[in-house]
This record gives sequence, C-alpha cells and structure tokens, in this order.
Amino acid sequence: MRWGLGPAGPHNVIAGLIADGSRHRLLRDGTGGPLEQHLFATERDPRLKLIIPSIVAIAFLMEQLDSTILTTAIPAIAQSLDTTPVRLNLAITTYILTLAVFIPVSGWFADRFGARKIFALALFTFTLGSVLCGVADSVGMLLAMRALQGLGGAMMTPVGRLILLRSFPRSGLITAMTYMTLPAIVGPVIGPLLGGLLTTYASWRWIFYANVPFGLIGIVAALRFVDDFQDDDAQPFDFAGFLMVGAGAALLQFGLENIGRPVISSLATVLVLAASVLLLLAFGRYARRVAAPAVDLTLFRFRSFWVGTLAGGLCRIGLNGAPFLLPLMLQVGFGMSPVTSGSLTFVGSFGALLMRPLLSFFLRRFGFKAVLTGSAVVGSFAVAGFALLNADTPHWAIGLYVFCFGIVRSAQFMSSNTLSYADLPAEKLSRATSLGGVLQQLSVSLGVSIAAMVLGLVSGEVHAPTADQFHWAFLLTAVIPLLPIPGFFFLHAADGAQVSGHRRKD
Repeated sequence: MRWGLGPAGPHNVIAGLIADGSRHRLLRDGTGGPLEQHLFATERDPRLKLIIPSIVAIAFLMEQLDSTILTTAIPAIAQSLDTTPVRLNLAITTYILTLAVFIPVSGWFADRFGARKIFALALFTFTLGSVLCGVADSVGMLLAMRALQGLGGAMMTPVGRLILLRSFPRSGLITAMTYMTLPAIVGPVIGPLLGGLLTTYASWRWIFYANVPFGLIGIVAALRFVDDFQDDDAQPFDFAGFLMVGAGAALLQFGLENIGRPVISSLATVLVLAASVLLLLAFGRYARRVAAPAVDLTLFRFRSFWVGTLAGGLCRIGLNGAPFLLPLMLQVGFGMSPVTSGSLTFVGSFGALLMRPLLSFFLRRFGFKAVLTGSAVVGSFAVAGFALLNADTPHWAIGLYVFCFGIVRSAQFMSSNTLSYADLPAEKLSRATSLGGVLQQLSVSLGVSIAAMVLGLVSGEVHAPTADQFHWAFLLTAVIPLLPIPGFFFLHAADGAQVSGHRRKD
C-alpha cells in the first residue's frame, strides 16, 4: 500500500487521525496502537513554510492574471487575428467557463492520483496552453487553447489550496491561507496594467509567453518539495453528478458573463440562467441519494464553511466590482491613459501586502465575526467613496485611496477564506477546496457582471459613460457588501478559534 495522508477508507488497515491544532499527525493500526508519527511538511523542514506557499502562489497568480490580463489587449489581438473585439470577448468567457466546469472534480483527482502529480500536471497543462495561445493564428485556435489553459487552471487552484491545508498545522493556517489569497487579490489588479504594458511595448503574444518560466519553475519545485497526499480508497468518480454540476456551473457562468458582454439575446440569457438553476437544483436532490457526489453539499453543515463561502462570497461579489469599474472610470470617465490608470489601480496590491502580516493580530484580538463584519461595513463605504473621485482629484490622492481600499478588501478576502477551512475535519478538505474554488470563481465573475450590468443600466445606450454615471455605479454596488452581515452574526466565538487564537473575554 502506498502511504498517503488523505482520509482512510473503511477497508484500510491503517486509519489516519488528525489532532487539529496539535504538532503531530498520529497514524494508528487496526488495534488502535500507534504506528507512526508524521510531522507536517512545514514542521519537518522550516524552509517549506516559505517554499510551499511560494510554489502555490505562483500557480494562483498565473491563473488569476489570465482571468483579467486580456482585457486591455483585446483590440490588438482582434486586429492581429482579423476579427472584432466583441467576438474576442469569447477568449475571456471560454477560459472562465472551463474553470467553472472542472474545478468541482479537482479534489477527486488529487485524492485518487496524488496531489503532487495532479498539481504538476495542472501546471504543465496551463503552461502548454499558454505557449499555444501565444502562437495562435486564428480565433478558433485561440479559443481552444484558452480552454486548455482553463483546464490546467481549474486543477491548479483547488489542488494548490489542498496542498497548503495539508502542509501546515492548524495553528499555521492563517499564514498559509494569506499566501493563497494574495494572488487572488493582486492578480486582477495588475492584470490590466501588465497586459497594457506588454501589448504596447512588446506584443500581445507575450501576455501568454510570460507564463512559461513561472510554469516551469513551479513544476520542478512542486515535484521536489510537495508531499504526494493521496487516498487509495477514493470513491468512484461521480460522472452523472459532474455533468449536472459542470453544465449548471458553465451555463450560470455564461449567463452571468453575457449580462456584461452580450453575445446572445436577453431572452436566451434568461433561458440559460433558468437551465443552470434547474440543473443545480436537480443535483441538490441527486447528491442526497449517492454516497460520494461530485460536490459534497454536506460541507454546508459546518457553520464556519457556509459563512466563509456563502456570506463571505456575497461580500466579495460587492468588493470585486470595484477593480472592474475603477480602470474604466479612470480611462473613459477621467481621460487617463491605460498606463496611468493601471499604475494607480496597481497601488491596491500594496495595501493587500500590508494587510497580510496584520491579519493575524486582528483575528486574535477581535475574532472572525468582528473582523468579517467590520471589513464588510468599511468595504461598503470604501466602494461608495470612489464616487467622490473626479478628473481633478490629484493622482496621489487617488493612489492613496486605492491603497486603503486594498487593505480593507484583502482583510475581508483573507478572513473569509481562512474561516472556510478552519474547522473542517481532514477527510473533508479535498472536497471543500473544490467547492470553495467554484464559489470563489463565481464570486469574481458575478462581481464583474453585476458591476457591468449596473453601469449599463445607469448609462443606457451611451457608448462612453460619463464620470457621474460611474459614480452612480459605485454607489449602487456599494450596497452589496452589507447584505451578508446577518450571515456573519451566525458565527460563535469558538468558530475558527483554533486558527485565529481568539478567546472571548468573560
């Protein structure tokens, strides 16, 4: 039998026992006697506390960048491939659709074939897709290779998250999860800037070629330093459930993307969204009748998980609209150049970096409930505050405000992501990372789609919205981060306490 650190099945001679928050993982034989003590990877070798998160962060950054980096390059790509910019919106949609379809099954593949193998294969697939996107000579080839990239990205994100969760003890989970969340925050911010710079001063093809060295480094490092967590008794693959969830998620993603970038009629969009809802509801009934469904809905029985993913996801939807609206307002509403606009929005990533070392203190001092509620309220006011900016606002003032917004946004993202996995038993982690990855991806796309929809409603048929219309879009989307606050109130003082270290004072 191959040794793995995944959950043990009923027919295994060896059953794994994880003492959450403790220093060791204790394995016992069938009689209950201790067989082996196993340190977490980051405890066996302290260097891995930096190396493993860095490997995973590379993958996450590549995936997040490719969700947004095409935005500023679409006109140049369209001209090169002899098509229209509107049609090339499919290059973004195809990538996100593939992510939404294949993320749910990534945890099963990691359990069945080993996390290290699947992670390295995902990096290879993503890197190969990047190279082929760069050499694409037609729209059809570009779309097909974007789908290949999406397949690799769908496996990279949740499996990388699983590697972090199983490499750190619970006491070090905040550090691990902040490394996971930072690329998700920084990627969408620097994507448009990097895409604009590469397109202007090199070629749009370098948007894809830039992934190659990072992908190769990640593959070699993963094979060298990452443990191959595996469950030899993984349940059979739920193909029927995968089809329902995959088709439902794909249709939902396509419908939401179509709200902001219409490629089909309004009636067709309604039908697509209705079909997605019916498929997902059908899966909900189906999942109760099978032993190991493609997506484990029993995870929502854990309060910290559903608060972190559902309530936290709703808050992220409201905060994810701002990075989409801001560059447009700076360029279209204020008349800035793409490079100037991208430079100002990039400042937000420094705010995210500043929050990382501070988050542990805030969670230990105030707990998850207070931090999540407070960051939602402050985040709502921060989104609304963008309506106070105008073309005469000094650039340094805009940059400072974006920096502060980055701090608040990262506090919400990191806290909700950490809480989602803080209290889960080890045997739930692989499935939780898959479901969490789907919900996180949907929160990004829904945030952009809603922001685009609101902007379209307030601007009407105007080709170039005015600054005042952007202001109204910010004010309206600022309401969304307040909606999940009742969900945060469901948290108890003990929820996530073993991760945050927060102790309620009697």
